[in-house]
Amino acid sequence: MSSSPTRKQRQRPRRALWAVAGETLLEWIIRLSGISAIIFVLAIFVFVFREAAPVLTNEEFNLVEFFTSIAWYPTSAQNVRYGTLALIAGTFSVTALAMALAVPFGLGGAIYISEFCRPRTREVLKIVIELLAAVPSVVWGFIGLTVMSRLLVEYGGAPVGVNMLNGAIILALMAVPIIVSIGEDALKAVPDSFREAGIAMGASRWQLIYRVLLPAAKNGLLAAVLLGIGRAVGETMAVLMATGHAVQIPHGILDPIRTLTANVAAELGEAPAGSPHYRVLFMTGVLLFTITFVVNLTADFVIRGVKRK
Repeated sequence: MSSSPTRKQRQRPRRALWAVAGETLLEWIIRLSGISAIIFVLAIFVFVFREAAPVLTNEEFNLVEFFTSIAWYPTSAQNVRYGTLALIAGTFSVTALAMALAVPFGLGGAIYISEFCRPRTREVLKIVIELLAAVPSVVWGFIGLTVMSRLLVEYGGAPVGVNMLNGAIILALMAVPIIVSIGEDALKAVPDSFREAGIAMGASRWQLIYRVLLPAAKNGLLAAVLLGIGRAVGETMAVLMATGHAVQIPHGILDPIRTLTANVAAELGEAPAGSPHYRVLFMTGVLLFTITFVVNLTADFVIRGVKRK
């Protein structure tokens, strides 16, 4: 004589259905989140390009001159010129100098925190680094304008305290916490078996770091450096306040410069909406989008090449 199913047996299929439905819903939420991020980025680009596109048909605007001229006179009454070569040179020069300062200190700090610190010291340093990363850029710019500029004039022999070196130091201070935090996570993600194998083979601590940990964590360390570069390229207020805001190609690290982001921040509020000057500033935004895309695409190819090796 067959017995009727118990209450628990009847609830099992319902729980299984709810579990499948929950997994499907979560999968679609994650998928929509990824798609929405792409849509938002494309929407921003479309908006910026829509505002910039009308200047391409303006007689005063020359696309070749836009990339090759150092003359930036958007409000001239007789000879309007929109040359961004000096702005591009200023952006790349201050970013390169900032990364030359930030990468050694950032990776060195990540190695120290990951491999040499005691647990209590490590926790204190991580909190301090996170606090440094949370400092607003305008505060860093104010430090560069009031403190670092005086130090450069007094001890560096700079004729003007606000210059490319000042901006690079401030950008390096802003990028180091990101590089240290992500780099330390990448080193900690290396399995302990790698360390144990290196120690078993008689490797010293420095040999273990150089020959085992750095090659194993190279993808994460490269990502940390690239995020630092992205922070430096996209920074606005700090370089606006610390670099001197002079439209010229720098011939030394003590020369004042102006970056693309600082130029947009300084002039967009004064440009009449719909004017050629307004459109050219949005064209500068398109140029910044392109530079960021090229940097990210190059980084993707580099990471893929490293993974293959």
